Amino acid sequence: MRHGELQAAEMGRAAFAGAAHVALSFDRVTHAFRRRVVVDDVSLDLRHGEIVCLLGPSGCGKTTLLRIAAGLEPLQRGRILLKGRVVAEPGREVPAERRGIGFVFQDYALFPHLDVLANVIFGLDGLAPAVRRERGLALLERVRMAGHAASFPHMLSGGEQQRVALARALAPEPDVILLDEPFSNLDVRLCEDVRAETLAILREAGASALMVTHDAEEAMFMADRMAVMRAGRLIQVDTPDAVYLRPATTFVTKFLGFVNAVHATVAGGRVASTFGEHRAPGLGDGTLVDVLVRPEGVRLAEPGGAVEATVVSRHRLGADSLIVLCLADGGGSVRARLARDDGPAVGCRVSLDIDPEAVFLFPCDAPGDRA
Repeated sequence: MRHGELQAAEMGRAAFAGAAHVALSFDRVTHAFRRRVVVDDVSLDLRHGEIVCLLGPSGCGKTTLLRIAAGLEPLQRGRILLKGRVVAEPGREVPAERRGIGFVFQDYALFPHLDVLANVIFGLDGLAPAVRRERGLALLERVRMAGHAASFPHMLSGGEQQRVALARALAPEPDVILLDEPFSNLDVRLCEDVRAETLAILREAGASALMVTHDAEEAMFMADRMAVMRAGRLIQVDTPDAVYLRPATTFVTKFLGFVNAVHATVAGGRVASTFGEHRAPGLGDGTLVDVLVRPEGVRLAEPGGAVEATVVSRHRLGADSLIVLCLADGGGSVRARLARDDGPAVGCRVSLDIDPEAVFLFPCDAPGDRA
């Protein structure tokens, strides 16, 4: 394993090495389907009361990690620990129902023949019926679904089904809750409301939660830490602020949202491109690099600057506006995102003033960017 990959693999354990009460640990977990490795030496800790989002494209191994942790997929290599107790290692598995893990599936997996209350209390074995009912009603009250206790799943909206599924996962008071793309079946506006409600419920319950998503905005909204995955590997594990402001690779930068991108070569410790000239610390002369600039880092000024362009189109995006520009030297197009809609009109010539904090330089074809 290369040094950079080893460093990324160890980030999960190192980030909270001094923290007590680790709820869930993946210790060098590797998993393959028909000889194709889908989880590659992953180590990650989830501490008590923390929400971590596994973020990455489809097929990168996110859901497989959740299924291994839940006991729905047998562990092939490595270890899974819950509150410091080994629950899975090669040749030894604690059954899923005895792990103390709640699971919210992507399709919610509610039982169609049971009403809402019966769905919530389904897994509460060993409790008196009155106690089960009391706990179920209390949880439905917490998720604002008490008025639907006698309804059946087909009578509920997608957002309501999601809240019932969350209540069912919380009912046994699990040590960890796993959520697999819990908002993917909701429309955009409903999704914003439901994820805010879900976050509030998880915080109120003090839940330790590991959530899978391919939506970077969703991960940044929900997570205390984000674990960015690609091709079965952890590429970067850190807080949402750190991942956004200090992405580790070209892949991470692009996955968090659109970026303007060009290639350039380091010379004299600097890089000169269509976005201007920038310092290239730590990169040797002759290195071919990706120069990445976020749209919000492209500021527009009066013509006459070092980088000139013409406004090609403008698009209202709610409170912001997306401006598409054509570079004067034939270097292609650039997108700028302005917080207001008072920028130059289509056809105007402008100069580009690039915010250096929104510029990222990475060697082309770095290990963390390979499939």
